[in-house]
Amino acid sequence: MVLNEHTPVQTQPTGTDTGAAAPLDFTTFMRSYQDMVFTTAARVSGSDSQAQDIAQEVFVRAFEHFADLSGSATAGGWLKTVATNLAINHVNRYRKRWRMFSEMHAADGDESAAEIEWEAPDRLLSDLSAEQRGAIVEAALRRLPDQQRLPLVLYHFEELSYQEIAAKLGVSLTKVKTDIRRGRAALLPALQAAHARETLES
Repeated sequence: MVLNEHTPVQTQPTGTDTGAAAPLDFTTFMRSYQDMVFTTAARVSGSDSQAQDIAQEVFVRAFEHFADLSGSATAGGWLKTVATNLAINHVNRYRKRWRMFSEMHAADGDESAAEIEWEAPDRLLSDLSAEQRGAIVEAALRRLPDQQRLPLVLYHFEELSYQEIAAKLGVSLTKVKTDIRRGRAALLPALQAAHARETLES
């Protein structure tokens, strides 16, 4: 799927010369951004079925604000933000199931120790195509528990700071760093195994 949040929305059909911009049809608008919205929601929520519901809600909200979005160059960014926030809200509804376990050792001195370098997966998958790398990383992310996947996605894919992630998820800065560290550590063997399978099959 292509992330197209920066793709300008056409306000005048190609080949027409009416002298004025034609109003953008909402169906056309939705088709322009549906892949990006779904991918964002699926990555954060870790579930295609949940992402479908989230994407539907995103476009319900977009329809309500369509007068402002139809001619806006920042429409894609607005949609991505709404998709991210809705997916976070969905996961947060179930946070109580894992909060006590994920925070159990948060106060331990070594749990938020030095960062694990993130270059390893890039080097590991460097011999694969961009499409293959994307599919492997997406599949590995979905196997992570929510408390690891969420901050990892927000940090590496949505480019939020630790402080912003802590505020969004309503957790401590220490917990964000710890969960990202654990997520990276859990992700690496999954990427190694997927890479080995991909290499054997190619």
